Amino acid sequence: MKIARIFAHRVELPLVEGTYKWSGGKSVSVFDSSIVGVETACGLIGYGEVCPLGPFYLPAYAEGVRTGLRELAPHLLGLNPCELAKLNHAMDAALKGHPYVKSGVDLACWDILGKVTGLPVCVLLGGRYGESIRLYRAISQQAPAEMAEKVARYRAEGYTRFQLKVGGDPDLDIERIGQVRAILAPTDRLVADANTGWVQHEAIRVARAIRDLDVYIEQPCLTYQECLAVRRHTNNPFVLDENVDSLEMLLRAHGDLAMDVVNLKISKLGGLTKTKQLRDLCVSMGIAMTLEDSWGGDITTAAIAHLAHSTPEEYRFTSTDFNSYVSVSHAAGAPQREQGTMRASTAPGLGIEPRHDVIGPRRIEIS
Repeated sequence: MKIARIFAHRVELPLVEGTYKWSGGKSVSVFDSSIVGVETACGLIGYGEVCPLGPFYLPAYAEGVRTGLRELAPHLLGLNPCELAKLNHAMDAALKGHPYVKSGVDLACWDILGKVTGLPVCVLLGGRYGESIRLYRAISQQAPAEMAEKVARYRAEGYTRFQLKVGGDPDLDIERIGQVRAILAPTDRLVADANTGWVQHEAIRVARAIRDLDVYIEQPCLTYQECLAVRRHTNNPFVLDENVDSLEMLLRAHGDLAMDVVNLKISKLGGLTKTKQLRDLCVSMGIAMTLEDSWGGDITTAAIAHLAHSTPEEYRFTSTDFNSYVSVSHAAGAPQREQGTMRASTAPGLGIEPRHDVIGPRRIEIS
């Protein structure tokens, strides 16, 4: 089996709530997503998706996915899409860095492998654990009362995990956290996610102010050293996200006791193959994980579901269903939210089929 063609579509994903706001005044209203297809010489097609959270979040941007594919794809033609380690080695040799560009190709090849073997991707990733995956709901940065109102609404829909977008004015963030924690049950989990938005002294102020609340602190500052300093000044459970972008950083953070939970994003790491490597290492080291991606629609949500469902439940802190945040569905068969949970498909591969009337014509085609 050989790769004969790699192509990509561009799809706009408007947000159901209108805008999504987080630290530093960043906001997005429509996401630019790339649907990546890998086609074999026998006509079998696998699909992946890459959707950066704007060019101001991680070193990734939407047009960069498609530009990178034009550079990368010619080097992959003729390779076996089912030999995933070999494929990733070839991608890294052909294009240094830019893991998000490679992610869509890697996902599409896992989809092909599942279709060839007749198995869902979660089984190929290690097996299906549990009946469902617990989801968190991200709460866009707003006034404290508005954020608390949203949390109450989503809690009524079955969510028990919430990620507050903070990282703004520390005093206002302390109020945001306090108001939301006050309306939650003791068994609910609350994460205060600053997305690198505080400087160190602000983060320590917030940590001290909320020390008696049952709240996780996530990625308070830009640099790893700042986050480590904050970690050493708080007893609250601590989550790292943006700083953990490689196996080396995961090992460093584990050695420094820098986190209790780590956020693994598929496209940040370059696809399911490398994310699985870090996931399995976290299980071995006893580190819980949020398993997700930067953003996306139906195909990204399917990939997240398979990764999460193949992770032992005691290490699965939470995941998210990005397709419920956007108003456009671009693939049939994707997981759907049910009382704050979702399930990975039992169909072969990712279990999705693109809606060709939605994804439109191919923007890139290399064969």
